[in-house]
Amino acid sequence: MAEFTFELNDDQRQVRDWLHGFAAEVIRPAAAEWDEREETPWPVIQEAAKVGVYSLDFYAQQYFDPTGLSIPMVMEELFWGDAGIALSIVGTGLAAVGVLANGTEEQIGTWIPQMYGDPDEVKVAAFCSSEPDAGSDVAAMRTRAVYDEAKDEWVLNGTKTWATNGGIANVHVVVAVVDPGAGSKGHASFIVPPATPGLSQGQKFKKHGIRASHTAEVVLENVRVPGHCLLGGKERLDERLARAREARADAGAARTGAERVKNAAMATFEASRPAVGAMAVGTARAAYEVALDYARTRHQFGRPIIDNQGVAFQLVDMRTRIDASRLLVWRASWMAATGKPFTAAEGSMSKLYASETAKDVTARAVQILGGNGFTREYPVERMHRDSAIYTIFEGTSEIQRLVIARTLAGMPIR
Repeated sequence: MAEFTFELNDDQRQVRDWLHGFAAEVIRPAAAEWDEREETPWPVIQEAAKVGVYSLDFYAQQYFDPTGLSIPMVMEELFWGDAGIALSIVGTGLAAVGVLANGTEEQIGTWIPQMYGDPDEVKVAAFCSSEPDAGSDVAAMRTRAVYDEAKDEWVLNGTKTWATNGGIANVHVVVAVVDPGAGSKGHASFIVPPATPGLSQGQKFKKHGIRASHTAEVVLENVRVPGHCLLGGKERLDERLARAREARADAGAARTGAERVKNAAMATFEASRPAVGAMAVGTARAAYEVALDYARTRHQFGRPIIDNQGVAFQLVDMRTRIDASRLLVWRASWMAATGKPFTAAEGSMSKLYASETAKDVTARAVQILGGNGFTREYPVERMHRDSAIYTIFEGTSEIQRLVIARTLAGMPIR
């Protein structure tokens, strides 16, 4: 088991420095343009594919790092460049993780390469889970998948929302209800192949921030997919549904405190939330560095404004919160990689603190730059808008607090 350390190894430092260079030379110069255009930055994604940043091989290498620190390191550096463009680059990874977590080896080998394409013709993928009436409340999901046994096809109907790359993706991974009586255990994930009839893009959202990332509704009208597009296969699904029915029959049986704390869904979310925390750290760090440089070079009353305690103390608080956030993210990432249980919802802790830090730090950066910070001539205005998403997606701050509170109390996480 890898020991927890705050020191990156030589390979990790090389990757970090390489990514930082890409973020500084390619992502950051393009950030303002694509934020204004509110379009997917295909040329930047293609450049990322050419150098190997946007590729299955690269993310697999980082994902299987035994220390767990490579993924948060990657996220921090890319999002230091720009949150909207970075999300366009890493958004496919959410769909890929969905296949890795639930698919068979054959499905993994077939579909994940199609999600990325190649440097000459890049592709993206979309993970479609949220719905207009089912965000945090996954039990309210209405999208249905019905099995047509005669044709060995699944028929999907419903509307998904807040889908990164929704409608423009080559491959969509769609979560749907197959057994309404089984709650979240009655959900299953499906691959919707390219050009499948019945899938269309609904509303494309005009967002407050991360505007270079495409976010839209995905409408499914009698979408038929072959049986082999059910992730994990029907045999595994039938077994899971049978266990869920048995569990419902035994719902009155006593459960121990340890059993209440153990929850597969919570464990999955806990393992992924530190990556979002790392995104927030990257945005916060970028805003802090702009504010620090400005405070050192901006003169008022004959001296740099950093010589004023009111400015200096703000920068102190910003740096302290960023470092604390990174440590929480790294701890949770290491715990997930080494199989240590999240007994106090450490994954949610990291995402909660880092996301709120990003909002706080970027707001302070705008204040330090004064009127300049309020204009689009300086990047902190964009960073402040971008930071708002971190306390919303992958579970709102309120949901994170609920998860942490229930875990501390030994209550089941629903």
